[in-house]
This record gives sequence, C-alpha cells and structure tokens, in this order.
Amino acid sequence: MGLFDVLKQQAISALKTNGNKIGKELGDNIKNAAKNAANKSVTIDFPGIPESFEEFSSLPEAGMKTPFETAAMAVLAFCVYPKNRELSIKMLNLLRGPRPLSGMDINFIRDRFMDGKDYIPLSYFKGAKPENDYTPDMPLKIVVSENPYSYENDGYAKLFVRSGGADSLREIVLREAKDGKWYLWEQFILADIRQPESADPWA
Repeated sequence: MGLFDVLKQQAISALKTNGNKIGKELGDNIKNAAKNAANKSVTIDFPGIPESFEEFSSLPEAGMKTPFETAAMAVLAFCVYPKNRELSIKMLNLLRGPRPLSGMDINFIRDRFMDGKDYIPLSYFKGAKPENDYTPDMPLKIVVSENPYSYENDGYAKLFVRSGGADSLREIVLREAKDGKWYLWEQFILADIRQPESADPWA
C-alpha cells in the first residue's frame, strides 16, 4: 500500500470516528433539549370550592381540553368530599368519563378521609401549609407540573402536584379519549401528609 493509500485510510478512519462522536453529541443535545422542553408547569385558578354540580361543570377547566385542567379539577372535586360525599363522587365521575368509580374506588376514597383528614386535598393549593391548618390563599391556585417522562405512554399523561404538607410531588395520571378530552385515570393525591399544627400534639 502506497503512502497516498495509507493517508487516505487514516483520513477515512478519522472521519468515521469524529462523525460518530459528533452524531452522538448531536443526539444527546436533542434529547436534553426535549427533556428541558417537557418541564412545563401550569398554574390554574379557581374562584372557590364549588357548592353544586352545575357550578363545578360550568368551570372553563371542566372542558378537560388539557391534562393540566383535568388534574386540577380532580383536586377541586376531592375538596368537596368532606361536606358532600355524593356530590364529590358525581364530580369525580364527570372527570373519569367512560370509566366511573367502582365500589372499591369509592371505599378507598372513604377510607382516606377517615380520622379527620379533610385537609389533604386543600393542601395542594397555594398558601396551604401545616402552620395555618392548610388554609389556602384565595382565589384558589394550584400548580400542575410535567416532567421529561410525563408522556412516555401514548395517550397518557403523568402529571404532578405539590402538597404543602409533603416533601415529594404527588402523581395524577390522565388518559386522552377519542373525543379529545383528557380524563382522570389514576391519582395518588390522598396519601398521608403532615398534620395541621392545631391537631399535632408535638408541633
């Protein structure tokens, strides 16, 4: 092999090596950009806790056009439960669409509200914290967030809300139906949080 051929082979080898490196760096940059783009948070305002199904269903977010709206509406529906269980279940079934709550689901919700834990859903609104017995600011404001893995499963959205009484975000899963609406699929927002100070003998 002549000198020219040797130099040619070296040039081709270098091009392949650098090309692969550049390609990998470009791919990593694209992935990182996609992850950063999928870190959106949406703040949704409500005038207060609705006292009727008509009031609840007439809210703009009841259109469930985005998973953020449905997630926020789910928290609002749970806030009704302590005063009116039947109304709260009716609201949740609106959000669940073609998949209403089962008897097991209803029993689970009832159990989570036992022992005076009415404050749990309120804790997701801004201003609510143990020190003020989870009294939220008015109007009600809730922040719903996504992360880079929120849309890993086609047709589903895994979103997150923060409780003023918990250290970790809580998850709400939504599913898009063929009507274009995002329905409540699963939620993990009724887990225990820190007690209000007025109920905590150690506070």
